[in-house]
Amino acid sequence: MRRTAFAPAKINLFLHVGAPAPDGFHPIASLMAFADVGDRVTLDTEGSGAFAVEGPFAGELGTTAPADNLVLRAARALEAQAGVAAPPFDLTLTKALPIASGLGGGSSDAGATLRVLRDTLLPVPDTVLEAAAAATGSDGPPCLWGRPVISEGRGERLSASPAFPPLPAVLVNPRVACPTGAVYRAFDAFAEPGRPADRPLLPDAFPTVAQTTAFMAACRNDLENPAIGLVPVIGRVLDRLRAEPGVLMARLSGSGATCFAILGTDGEAKAFAGALATEHPGWWIEPCRIGGPWPD
Repeated sequence: MRRTAFAPAKINLFLHVGAPAPDGFHPIASLMAFADVGDRVTLDTEGSGAFAVEGPFAGELGTTAPADNLVLRAARALEAQAGVAAPPFDLTLTKALPIASGLGGGSSDAGATLRVLRDTLLPVPDTVLEAAAAATGSDGPPCLWGRPVISEGRGERLSASPAFPPLPAVLVNPRVACPTGAVYRAFDAFAEPGRPADRPLLPDAFPTVAQTTAFMAACRNDLENPAIGLVPVIGRVLDRLRAEPGVLMARLSGSGATCFAILGTDGEAKAFAGALATEHPGWWIEPCRIGGPWPD
């Protein structure tokens, strides 16, 4: 039997970052939502333990894949949490998202792996699944279910997001490296000591796309300026997105280098994505909807 799970791109609609704690970790407050574009993880119960990576960005995983891939780490974590090894199976990761792009691709891949394993071979409770997700990293828990969520602390404190309609959007990555560690070090160079990660006062719901984006536009991504300082093309991407008349807001996601622009309708998003692809054929550009959860 073969079964596939969707691993959606993670988008930080806002990302407020505090000064590092003595242990070096940064507290955050972020509204994470998920796009209807992403990777896929396929499990084959007739397999013998093989792992393969395919898709347009498979080659960018580098020579360390697949041994340390988060897909395999997630599978091992679930078996450890369940206290039992699954019967032999094969896994295939179809990598459609750029690597290290601020879209939580690896963590979302891990979440998809955990869900497909639970649904096929290891029928464990949600609590066991969530413990395994936490073992894969700080983005593991919010990326497990692929639904909008408020993430705080190191990312482990999760609470419900306000309801909001699907947001028509365009994702843009200029196909440059933007290492997370370097971005945080650049942030630390100017961070106010002891500054907390402030969480905005959120309503229960945003009825419209315009109301959602108006609120999010008043928030920030505190890693945006440090990322631009390290990778100036990010600033050029954001300038182009913000100059488009139909764009309601544009921002960097995570530590970059992927940026997103929200527009009023799906048609506007698709038209803008097409125009950008003509202007910048070397960029990765995808129209999408931001919200979630999205079906497998």
